[in-house]
Amino acid sequence: YNIGAGNEKTNREITDIILAALGKDESSVNYVEDRKGHDRRYSIATDKVAELGWAPQVTFDEAIELTVQWYVDNRAWWAPLRERVRNR
Repeated sequence: YNIGAGNEKTNREITDIILAALGKDESSVNYVEDRKGHDRRYSIATDKVAELGWAPQVTFDEAIELTVQWYVDNRAWWAPLRERVRNR
């Protein structure tokens, strides 16, 4: 399920957060032409989940940093899966 937390970020803002978490700069980004119907933003309603008493435990930026760090720390787990998909 997608659960909103009241954050709206552009694709570019999310890219910048990920780059910062990796200690990389904009030179790591490969720009491509937008596809037809390209989404400029994603927004998820938060009212229903708030009624259940849910609230985010960390900020959006912290959550991205934790996710990126998990991928850095667990490469041995996910890299073979990626290779298996690439070799199909």
